[in-house]
Amino acid sequence: MEESRDPCGDPTVWNQTEPEPATDHLLNLCFLRTTGVWLPPLYLWVLGPIYLLYIHRHGKGYLRMSLLFKTRMVLGLALILLCTSSTAVTLWRIHQGAPQALEHLIHPTVWLTTMSLALFLIHEERKKGVQASGLLFGYWLLCCLFPVISIIQQAQQGISQSDPFPYLSTYLYLCLVVTQFVLSCFADQPPFFPKEPRQQNPCPEAGASFPSKIMFWWVSGLVWKGYRKLLEPEDLWSLSTEYCSEELVSQLQKEWIRCHSAAQRSTERTVFKRKGGPKMESPETEAFLQQEGSKRSMLLRAIWKVYRSSFLLATLIIVICDVFRFMLPKLLSLFLEFMKDPKAPAWKGYVLAVLMFLTTCLQTLLEQHYMYILKVLQMRLRTAVTGLVYRKQVLTLSSGSRKASSVGDVVNLVSVDLQRLTECIIHLNGLWMSSVWLVICFVYLWQLLGPSALTAFAVTLVLLPLNFVITKKRNHYQEEQMRQKDSRARLTSSAIRSVRILKSHGWEAAFLERILHTRGRELAALKTSGLLFSVSLVSFQASIFLMALVLFAIHTLVAEENAMDAEKAFVTLTILAILNKIQGFVPFTIHSTAQARVSLERLATFLCLEEVNPGAVDSIPSGCPAGETCIRVHQGTFTWTQDSPPCLHRINLSVPQGCLLAIVGPVGAGKSSLLSALLGELSKLEGSVSIRGSVAYVPQEAWVQNSSLVENVCFRQQLEPQWLEKVLEACALGPDVSNFPEGIYTQVGEQGMSLSGGQKQRLSLARAVYRKAAVYLLDQPLAALDAHVSQQVFSQVIGPGGLLQGTTRILVTHALHILPQADWIVVLEDGAIAEMGSYQELLHRKGALVDLLDRARQPGGRGEGEKEPMTGAEGARVSAGDGEPMCGPEGYMKLVTNKDSSTSETQTRARGGNTKKAGQPTSGDSVRYGRVKAAMYLSYLRAVGTPLCFYVLFLFLCQQVASFCLGYWLSLWADDPIVDGKQAQAALRGWVFALLGCLQAIGLFASMAMVFLGAFQASSLLFQRLLWDVMQSPIGFFEQTPIGNLLNRFSKETDTIDVDIPDKVRSLLVYAFGFLEVSLVVTVVTPLAAVAILLLVVFYAGFQSLYVASSCQLRRLESEKHSLVCSHVTETFHGSTVVRAFHVQASFVDQSNRHVDESQRVSFPRLAADRWLALNLEFLGNGLVLVAATCAVLSKVHLSAGLVGFSISAAIQVTQTLQFAVRTWTDLENNIVSVERVEDYTQTPKEAPWALPTCAAQAPWPRGGEIEFRDFGLRYRPELPLAVQGVSFKIHAGEKVGIVGRTGAGKSTLAGGLLRLVEAAEGGIWVDGVPIAQVGLHTLRSRITIIPQDPILFPGSLRMNLDMLQEHTDQAIWAALDTVQLSALVANLPSQLLYECVDQGSNLSVGQKQLLCLARALLRKTQILILDEATASVDLGTELKMQTALWDWFAQCTVLLIAHRLHSVMDCTRLARTPWGPGSALPLPRSAPPSFPPPPPRLWVSPSPWNQVRAIVPGLQSAPPQHTPVACREAWL
Repeated sequence: MEESRDPCGDPTVWNQTEPEPATDHLLNLCFLRTTGVWLPPLYLWVLGPIYLLYIHRHGKGYLRMSLLFKTRMVLGLALILLCTSSTAVTLWRIHQGAPQALEHLIHPTVWLTTMSLALFLIHEERKKGVQASGLLFGYWLLCCLFPVISIIQQAQQGISQSDPFPYLSTYLYLCLVVTQFVLSCFADQPPFFPKEPRQQNPCPEAGASFPSKIMFWWVSGLVWKGYRKLLEPEDLWSLSTEYCSEELVSQLQKEWIRCHSAAQRSTERTVFKRKGGPKMESPETEAFLQQEGSKRSMLLRAIWKVYRSSFLLATLIIVICDVFRFMLPKLLSLFLEFMKDPKAPAWKGYVLAVLMFLTTCLQTLLEQHYMYILKVLQMRLRTAVTGLVYRKQVLTLSSGSRKASSVGDVVNLVSVDLQRLTECIIHLNGLWMSSVWLVICFVYLWQLLGPSALTAFAVTLVLLPLNFVITKKRNHYQEEQMRQKDSRARLTSSAIRSVRILKSHGWEAAFLERILHTRGRELAALKTSGLLFSVSLVSFQASIFLMALVLFAIHTLVAEENAMDAEKAFVTLTILAILNKIQGFVPFTIHSTAQARVSLERLATFLCLEEVNPGAVDSIPSGCPAGETCIRVHQGTFTWTQDSPPCLHRINLSVPQGCLLAIVGPVGAGKSSLLSALLGELSKLEGSVSIRGSVAYVPQEAWVQNSSLVENVCFRQQLEPQWLEKVLEACALGPDVSNFPEGIYTQVGEQGMSLSGGQKQRLSLARAVYRKAAVYLLDQPLAALDAHVSQQVFSQVIGPGGLLQGTTRILVTHALHILPQADWIVVLEDGAIAEMGSYQELLHRKGALVDLLDRARQPGGRGEGEKEPMTGAEGARVSAGDGEPMCGPEGYMKLVTNKDSSTSETQTRARGGNTKKAGQPTSGDSVRYGRVKAAMYLSYLRAVGTPLCFYVLFLFLCQQVASFCLGYWLSLWADDPIVDGKQAQAALRGWVFALLGCLQAIGLFASMAMVFLGAFQASSLLFQRLLWDVMQSPIGFFEQTPIGNLLNRFSKETDTIDVDIPDKVRSLLVYAFGFLEVSLVVTVVTPLAAVAILLLVVFYAGFQSLYVASSCQLRRLESEKHSLVCSHVTETFHGSTVVRAFHVQASFVDQSNRHVDESQRVSFPRLAADRWLALNLEFLGNGLVLVAATCAVLSKVHLSAGLVGFSISAAIQVTQTLQFAVRTWTDLENNIVSVERVEDYTQTPKEAPWALPTCAAQAPWPRGGEIEFRDFGLRYRPELPLAVQGVSFKIHAGEKVGIVGRTGAGKSTLAGGLLRLVEAAEGGIWVDGVPIAQVGLHTLRSRITIIPQDPILFPGSLRMNLDMLQEHTDQAIWAALDTVQLSALVANLPSQLLYECVDQGSNLSVGQKQLLCLARALLRKTQILILDEATASVDLGTELKMQTALWDWFAQCTVLLIAHRLHSVMDCTRLARTPWGPGSALPLPRSAPPSFPPPPPRLWVSPSPWNQVRAIVPGLQSAPPQHTPVACREAWL
C-alpha cells in the first residue's frame, strides 16, 4: 500500500523552526495522512473493548445471518487479505534486499489486527442483536481518511510506472472501505428470538440505522403522518420496557427506601450518642437532628444512584461538544488571518470555511444528543417520582398525614413540582461548566489581548455578587409563590368538589374573592421574581458589553503599541458571545436550581410524611372457627397523629367469630376512630390489635370510583354474575340497576355524582358484601337510607338472616331500633368504652345505653284513647318475662320492587358524552385537533393589552437597533487606519461604543420587564376568566366533567401560562429581532448570501409547518393523558382507606402505572420530534456560515477584514438564533394550547345571572315563605326524560312539610329545583307570589337556607366556615354555637373561632360537622329552610337537639324536611311523598297531638297520625303494635 519513496519521509516537512503561516502546518497533507493512519486503529482499540462489554451486558437476542451481514463479513475478509498482502509485499521486498521504511511494515500490520477486531465485532453484534453499530460506523468513516489523502498525494506526484502496487492497493482499499461505510448506514433485521416481547407498534428507533439515529430521521414518519392527518393515540409508538413505570418506579423506590433507612439509622445513632444514657432527648433536639439528615438530600441521593449513568454519559457528550465549540474562534481567527493576507491561496479560505461548517455541525450533533439523553432522563424521572408519590399516598400514607395534606397539594406535586424538578436536569451542568468556560475564554482573551484580559475577569468579579443577591431574593419569592400556589390549589379543589354546597348557599362570589385574593399574592410574588429575573438577564448581557468595553479601552488606550484590528475585535466578540451564552445560561441555571430545590424539598417532605404502621394490626389471613375470638383489642390507645392527643383510650375488646357487634355513642365519641384503629389507620400508642380473616370496610362517607357500577361492586375481583345479582338485590339496588341506561355497566360519574346519597351508600355496601370477607367493618351504612330501604338492607344483608350471617360484623350506627338484634353492643363515650354487653344486659344496668336512649326520648305521651287496638299476634310479641318490648322479624316490611317507584333521579342524572349513550360519562378530557387557531393568540394578546403589545415591540426594536449600531461601530473601529502603531480616533470610538452599549442594556431591560408585566396581567385575567366560567357553570357541568380535568387546568395549564408562555414570548422576541439584525448584516456585507438567507427561511418554514401540526396534537394528547393521571390521583387520595382495607393496593398501583405509561407514551414522541426539528434546523443554519465564508472568499478583494469579521461572527450566531426562534415559536404554539384549554369552558352553558338589574323580588322578600309548585317538572339534560313531572301543591307560609319517599325517588331533586340548581323544564315555582325564574340566583339562594346531607367544611378558619360572607359578630356566632351545644368544643380548640379546618373538615367528626352546618343555618335565619337528610349522620339524641334548635329558631319560617327517619317528620304540618303525582301531599290532622320529639321506648304512639302516614307511605302494613317502642318503630318502613 505504500510507496518506497515517501514524500512525507523528508525531514524538512516536519521542521517547525521556520516561520510559516499557521495554516501551512495545520493543513499539511503529511500531517493529515499520519493522522489518518493511526487514528482509526487507536479509535477502535480504545472503544472496542468497552463496547464489547456493553453489548454483552445488554444483549437483545441474536440476529439471523442476513445478506447484509454476509456482505459485510466478505468485505471484512477482503480487507484482511489486502492488509496481509501489503505486509507480505513489504516483507518480500526486505527479503529481496530492497530498503524499506519501518512504517511500511508497521502500518499494514496494525491495520491487519484492527481489521480482524472489526470483523470480530461484526460477528459479536449479530450474536447480541445489534442491528446498527455506531462504533463501526465511525470506524469506517475514519478509515476513509487515509486512502483519500494518499490519493491526493499520488495525484500531485503522478503514478509511478515501475511500482503500480501501492496505487492499486490504495484504490482497492478505498473501494472496500467506502462500501463498508455505506453498508454501515443500513440496519439489520430484528432479532430472531428477542428477549423482550414484540410490541404492536414498536418505536422505530430500535430498528433504525445509525445515521437515522444520530439525525433523528426515524421520527420523520410520525411527523409526516401528523402533517397529513390528525394523530390519534393508536398512531403513537408503544412504550419500551425500559421506559415503563413498573421497572422505573421499582428502581427508584428501592434506592429511596435504602437512603431513607440509612438516614434514619444515622439519626438514631446521633441521638443515642447525644443521649449518653437512657435519658430521652428533648423534642427540639429530635427535630433538629431530623433536619440535619436533610430529607432533600435523601431523595437527591436516591435519584442520583439510579440515573447517574445517563447523566454522566450526557455530561461526557457535552464536554466533547465544548471542544468543538471552542475550536470555532480559533478557526475564525485563522480565517481572518487569511483575509488579511493578500498572497494566501484561495483554497485555504475554502478549506477553512468547510472546517468551520463541519465544526458547527459536530457541535450541533453532540448538543442535540445531549439534550435528547437528558429529556429521556426527565421522562424516566417523572415516571418514577410520580409512581413513588402515588405509592406513598395509596400504600403507606397515614390518615393523619392525609388530613394534613390536601388532594390539591398532591396534584401540585405530580404536576408543578415534578415538572420543575425534571426541568432542572437540563441546567445542572451549567453549575460547573460555566466556570470551565470562563477559564477557557480568559485563556483565549489572554492570547489575543495579553494582560488586558484581566480586566474582563475583574468585571466578572464585580458583577457576580449582584447576581448572587438577586438569586437569593428570587429564591425567597419563589418559595412564597409556591406556598400561595398550594393555598390556591387547596381552595380551588375544595370549591370544585363542594360546588353544590357553594351554589346552594350562593357563596360563589365570596369563594371567588378568597381564591382571587390568594391568586393575587401568588402573582405578586411571581411578578417580583420575574422582574428580578429580567435584572439578572440584563446584568449578564451588560457584563459582556462591559467586558468588551473595558478590554478594548484598556488594550488601545493604555499601551500605545496596541491597536484594534478585525481579528482582535471579532474573535474577541465571538469568545465573548460564548461567554455570553454561558453567563446567560447561569441565570436560568440558578433560577431552575432554586425552583428545583424548593420542589425537591416539597416532594421529599411528602415522601417522609408519617406512614401507616404495618405492624399496628396483627392480621392473620386464615379464617377463624366459629365461637373463637376473631377480633381482639387489648389495652389499645390510639391517636390520629403522633403530635395529637389520643382519640381512643385503653380499649379492651374481644369479638367472637360470627358476632354482630353494634357500636353506639354520641357524636364525637370515637366510633369511626375505633374502626380506623381496627384497620390500622391510627397510630397505636400502646396495646395490641389482632384480626383473623379478610376484612371488608364500608366508610361513613361513601367513596365511589369514576367507573361503571359493576366495576365499583366487583372492585378488582372476578365477575360472578349470579353472586352479583344476589348482592345487588339484597342491597336494594335491583330496581335502580334495572332503570339505569346501561344496566350494571352504567358509568356512575366523578365521585358518583350521578347517584343519590343513598344509592352511593348502598353501592359502597354492595362492594363490601361482594367481597365475601370474614370481617365486615360497617360505619353507619344505613344512615343515608330511607326506612324502607334501610330495613331491607339490614334484614337481607347485615341482620341475623342476611347475606353476611356467619361473618363477624362491627356496625357503627345511630339507629337504636336495630340494637335488640345485635349480639353485642359497645357504648363509646369520650374515646373510651363506657359499657358493653347484650341489649338486655345493658338495659338492666341502666347505664350509658339507657342514658343514650333517654336523650332520644320524646317528652310526654299520647292518651290511651288514641291507641289503635292490637291484634293477638302483635300482643304476643311482648316479652312475658320482663315486660321489655321486642322487635322481631315479623314486623319488618316486605320489599316490593315496583318500577314505578324506582329511581328516575338516577336515570335522568346519569351523565353522557356527546358520542356516548345517556348514562355514560366521558372520563377523558376534551381534545381539539389541528394547529392552534389564531384566535387563541389574539385572545392572549387582548389579555395582555393591545397598547402594551405595541410598546413592547417598539422597545425590542430600539434595543436591536442599538445592538446593530454597536457591532457596525466596532467594525469601523477595527478598520481605522493605524498610524505609528496607534489609531487616531480610538477615544471617540470607545465613548460612542460605551454609549450604544448602555442604550442597548436599558432597552433590553425595559422590553423584558414589559413582557413579564404584560404576561402577568394576562395570567391574572385568564385565570379570573377560567374561574368565572367554571363557577358560573350549572351543576350538571360538574357531574359530567371529571375533577382531574378541572384541577389540571387550574394547576398545570395555569402554571404554563404563568411561567412558560412569558419566557417563550421573551425568547421569541429576542431571537426574532436578533435574526433580523443578522440577516441585515450578512446581506449588507455579502449580498450573495441574501439568496441563502431566503432559502433558509423557506426551509425553516417548511420544517416548522411539518413539526407544528404533530407537536400541537401531541401536546393536547399529553394534557389529556396527564388529566387522567391527576383524576386517578385525586380519586385514590379520597379512597385510600378503602383501598388498603380491601388489600387492592397492587391493582390500583397497576392502574396508576397504566395511566402514567399512557402519558409518557405521548411525551416520548414529542421530545423526539423536538430533537428532530432542532437538529435539522441547526444543520440548515450552519449552512449560512459556509455561505457567508465562501462569499467572503469570493469577494476577498472588495471586502475589509472588519466587515468580514462582522459578517462571519453574525452568521455564526444566526445558526442558533434562527433555530431557537423557530423552536421557541413552536414551543409557544404548544404552550398556547394551555390558553386554548383554559378557554374551553367559555362556550359551555352557564347558569342564569346571579343578580338581575331589575328583580321581581323586592326586599324584604320573602316575607311569609309561601311556596307553590305549578305543574313543575325538570330534566337534567335536554336529551333525557323528565326527572320530576307534574308536581303541583302549595305550601303555606310558616308550614312545616315533611318530604318522604324511597331513596333516589327525587326528594333532593325537588330541593334542587327550588334552589334552581337545575332549571325547570315545565311549569314553575312561586315564592310569595313571585316566580323564582325571574329572580337572580344569588338573590334566591341567599333567601333560602339548606342543611345538606353531607356536611362540608372548607379549608380556612372555623369562623369563615360559619360566616362565609362576614355578616355576623363573634357574639352572634358564639350564640349559634351555644344553641347547637358546640360552644364547649370550640372553646377547647386551639385558636377557638380561628381554628383552621382542613379540606372537607376532615379534622372533625361527621356529627360535629353536621352541627356546625346547623349553626351556619341558624346564623343565616332565612324565611325558608330546607333540611336534606340533615340528621342522617347523627345519633337520635343529637338529632333531638338539632330539631329543637331548628323549631325554636325557625318557628315562623317555612320548613321543608327531607328525611328517612319517620319520627323526624311526625311533627310536620303535612307530609309529601315521592314519586311525585296526584295525592303526593296530604295533611296530618291538627287534632293529633304533636309527636315531635320521638316518644321514649315505653310510650305508645297515637293511631291517628299513623293512619295518615300509612295513606301516603306505600308499604306500611298497619300501625305498630301498642307495645312497640319508638326504637323499633322504624322497622315498619
